[in-house]
Amino acid sequence: MNYQKLNREQIAMRVAADIPDGAYVNLGIGLPTKIAAYLPEDKEIFLHSENGLLAFGPPPAPGEEDPDLINAGKEYVTLQTGGCYFHHGDSFAMMRGGHLDICVLGAFQVSANGDLANWHTGAPDAIPAVGGAMDLAVGAKKVWVTMEHTSKQGEPKIVQNLTYPATGLHCVNRIYTDLCVIDLDGEGLRVIEKVDGLDFEELQKLTDAPLIDATAGAKK
Repeated sequence: MNYQKLNREQIAMRVAADIPDGAYVNLGIGLPTKIAAYLPEDKEIFLHSENGLLAFGPPPAPGEEDPDLINAGKEYVTLQTGGCYFHHGDSFAMMRGGHLDICVLGAFQVSANGDLANWHTGAPDAIPAVGGAMDLAVGAKKVWVTMEHTSKQGEPKIVQNLTYPATGLHCVNRIYTDLCVIDLDGEGLRVIEKVDGLDFEELQKLTDAPLIDATAGAKK
């Protein structure tokens, strides 16, 4: 098929376009942190970081880095007007208390019923890195996942059942990949958008769980 996958920057841009005005959002380590650079200027979005920041902004210009302003991925950020620092214990209370509208997390796998695996592959030599993912998976009002559709080895990341250790169960609401956008609404994996030139049948072959084609009524 003649189609072009989205790169990681384009995935981040796509997610940023969907975050609503006034939302309180946590961006997970890795690909999700890129979203901060693409948030629409006409929206007021409050970014939260589990290391104790609220209302931070995009990366600073070269030479303007502040060592006190880093996100959970140890990347430099900026602080928006009214932004603040706080203890990480308070930060986790925000996460666990249902005060975040959206969290955006990376993933190794997502299952057909919304189970998430993103902290450990289960391999004996793998280094587990749960961070705040479990707290976010159960505490945020909505959980969005960003990831490539398949692994580097070509294995599907969207599966019928997880084969990696679970981070959270029945928690994922939406998946953004380099090929499509999928909603999990209790009826299944609904494909609401896919890249130009990609047939639904080809997308299904790259997915280890049944998909529902809802692209005819999708809105960008």
